[in-house]
Amino acid sequence: MTAPRVSPAPHASSLDLGGRIALVTGAAGGIGRACALRLAAAGAEVRAVDRDAAGLETLAEQGHDLAGTVEPHVLDLTDLDAAERAAAGTDILVNNAGLQLVRPIEEFPPDAFHRVLTVMLEAPFRLIRGALPHMYGQGWGRIVNVSSVHGLRASAYKSAYVAAKHGLEGLSKTAALEGAPHGVTSNCVNPAYVRTPLVEKQLADQAQAHGIPEERVLSEVLLQDSAVKRLIEPEEVAEAVAYLCGPQASFVTGTSLALDGGWTAH
Repeated sequence: MTAPRVSPAPHASSLDLGGRIALVTGAAGGIGRACALRLAAAGAEVRAVDRDAAGLETLAEQGHDLAGTVEPHVLDLTDLDAAERAAAGTDILVNNAGLQLVRPIEEFPPDAFHRVLTVMLEAPFRLIRGALPHMYGQGWGRIVNVSSVHGLRASAYKSAYVAAKHGLEGLSKTAALEGAPHGVTSNCVNPAYVRTPLVEKQLADQAQAHGIPEERVLSEVLLQDSAVKRLIEPEEVAEAVAYLCGPQASFVTGTSLALDGGWTAH
């Protein structure tokens, strides 16, 4: 089954992030790439963080004609001290970087579990920690954590990913409560399956875990709980991120914005 592709709406012209510095992790592809381009289109100076140097160079080329700028920053987020330093001076922080491994708990490699939690929970904590002094000092900041429907619901065979996303939800809410007196908001966006390399790589793992052919994974596993039977486009997620960075969302904090096609309506 091939999920239909939709054409996202053009970038809204009302969002003006001129003069703002944004940091986006996992920016070389997928959701991170779409977020970096969306925020740059709104005029932000985007620090695009990823360990994929070639992907970042391609991203920078794509951002040449936008109102803002895209600055590649090669960084492995397992270097937690470097991650915290990289976040200093940012006005907008988008914690997006992620990885996935699909295995039953009894077969899940402990080192892989540790790496997932490091990249997807501990690194966001360190990035937030590095960004907050500047945000507090100026009385304004936006933290957007790209969580998942798996931050709200669990699925079998994804113990590390589900644990990390549930932890990210709690971290985001705590940052919202602490940041509110300083003009800083913190929110999660919670997409279901997005058309990204991370999701595409899951097909073989899911097929093995569930004992079905890969061509059945999309319809019978990935989209089973979604009322809208298609993948989300990265640009759709980026629009939600952009909304949370705008002035119209100044009262939105400590929440989780589900982009799940009705998954959590069950």
